[in-house]
Order: sequence, then structure tokens, then C-alpha cells
Amino acid sequence: MASWDINNVRIKGVAACVPGNKVKTEDFDIFTAEEAEVFNKTVGIRERRIASADVCASDMCQRASEKLLGELGWEKDSIDALVFESVTGDYRTPPTACLLQHRLGLSNDCFCLDLPMGCCGCMYGITVAANLLTAGNIRRALVLVGDTALRMGSMKDKSRVPLFGDAGIAMALEYDTAAPGIAIDFHTDGSNHNALFTPHGGFRNPVTEESLKYEDFGNGIVRAPIHTTIDGMAVFTFAISAPPKSVKQFMEKYSIDCERDVDYFLIHQANKLIVDRVVRKLKLPQDKVPYNLEEFGNTGGASIPLLMVTRLRDRLRSNKETTLLCSSFGLGLSWGTMLLKVSDLVIPELIEI
Repeated sequence: MASWDINNVRIKGVAACVPGNKVKTEDFDIFTAEEAEVFNKTVGIRERRIASADVCASDMCQRASEKLLGELGWEKDSIDALVFESVTGDYRTPPTACLLQHRLGLSNDCFCLDLPMGCCGCMYGITVAANLLTAGNIRRALVLVGDTALRMGSMKDKSRVPLFGDAGIAMALEYDTAAPGIAIDFHTDGSNHNALFTPHGGFRNPVTEESLKYEDFGNGIVRAPIHTTIDGMAVFTFAISAPPKSVKQFMEKYSIDCERDVDYFLIHQANKLIVDRVVRKLKLPQDKVPYNLEEFGNTGGASIPLLMVTRLRDRLRSNKETTLLCSSFGLGLSWGTMLLKVSDLVIPELIEI
């Protein structure tokens, strides 16, 4: 069973960086004014940040890391592991984590690893880094998560373009025998991998002339095989069924009462339709479910940490312990639930690049 009860690891801080470029739904030329307003009301994403062509996910993660390390006062040679999660790394090879080790000035003794897990990225990163901290001699780790997801799709595809925003985050983890436990549970259904899919560009279907030829699928969906596709109905059905079921089982396993035991539920900010349905299915207190998708869209694996920075910063920086129950879901298809107890976090103000 893919679940962990991790002790002796404390999250010390989180920082987030987003592009300064704000794009409203009505700014896209694929929408009429009426279509944009319908999208805003139903999907709930009115604005998103889009990186300029010369900015990669690694750049945003680097800026977040530098700010976080500075405010923590951590020496760079004290970082023993760096986990970078992204589906938009700098190159196919080498791993972007290795580039970030150099760019951040970390020690050559730093263990580096790339993960390409999409919307569950933060939880995967925390799982891997926390297990490294408990299993070896390392004492400090950075988890970096970011994407420039708009570049993976066609800018002529109404089913995908307006959903995503770009962001990068950094989380600092430390070995600490007095830390509260972290509970994590994961699931995967690879049989439905094509619900979120990029047909060409890998070694199964390398890039050819056919990869770049656009096809009109109707209903405002124009794309080429090199672009990422979304089966909207399949994703919606998955997101409102499997993750809520797992969250419910998780809460039963740990005897968690949503009113008494959890301060905030952090749900992956896919879109308002999905998050609202998850909240209703789980009967969660609405005042315990923060949203920021109206400003940032779906930021993939950075979604939950970005919620922490933009909606819960004051509370999480206080010395009052805060219990967070997190649910994420996406590529794979994969989904997971995580319980965190945090306090006194170092959280710089949101960084723009």
C-alpha cells in the first residue's frame, strides 16, 4: 500500500514565485466577450500568470529558493538534497535538479533528483525528500516545484489554454526529532493516462513533421500532436470521484473529524467546478477551504504551496500549530492525500519575476 507515516521531518518554510505578466480570460483572442464571461463564472479562473519566453520553471524555483534560504538563514552547503518536480524542465537531459544545484551554489555533495508528476508534484516531492531525510544521513532538503504549463499546449485550444498558469515554489524540510508526523497516501491508475496526454515528443512517438501539423477538432479545439491534450469529461469524472473517496478513507483511517481536527483543506486548484464538487462530496466546511484559482489558475504541482503563500501566510507564520489536509490529483492518473501539522513557517511575500 502506497502510504507513509513519516516522523522526524519538519517543514521549515515555503516560498513562491510567479510571473508578473497577468492575463485575463478576455485577453485571449480565442474567446468572444460572452464566452469569456461564461468561462469566468463557471470555471472560476479569471486571471493567470504567464511567463515570458525567456523564463523557465527552474528560474521561478531558483528565485523562490534564494529568497527562502536567505530568510531561513540556511548556509547553502547545509542543503543535502534537492528534489525538483516539473513536467517543463529546462532540457530533456540533464536533470534540471543538477542545473539548480549549480545555479543555487549548493555543495557537490548534494543529492539531486527530478520528478515529472504534474499536479501531484508537491506531495510527491515532499514524500521523496522526507523519506530521504529519515533514511540517510542528510539533514536538510529543498523541494522545488514549478511549471510553465501553457507552453505544452496549443494557444488555439479552448479546452486547455485558459485553465493553466505558471508558477514555481520552494519548500525547506529539515530533520527534527521533535517534529509532528506527516501522513501520506497515494494512488495511481495508468489505464486512464490518456485523459491528460502529450501524444508526440517522447521516444514512443518522436517529433516528426506530422507532430507539428494542426488539426481542427471543432468547438474551438485546434492543436497538433506535439501539444498536451485534456479529455475534459474524463478528468472531471476522475477528479470528483477517486480523490474524494481516498480523502474519506484517509480521514476514517486516522479518525479525523473535519470540523474538529483540521484547520484548512488544501485542494488542488484545478478549477472551481471540480473543487466545489469535491467540497460538497466530502461535506467540508466552506470556510476551511481556501481558493486562489481565480487569480492564478491551475498551477500544477505548485498549486497547494501557492495556496499556503497567497491565502494562509499570516496564519502559517504564527506559532499556533495549523493542521492541513491536502488533496491533489492529475497526470498518470495519480492522486494523493496528505496530512501536515505546521507552525512558525518562514514564508516570504509572493515573488514576481
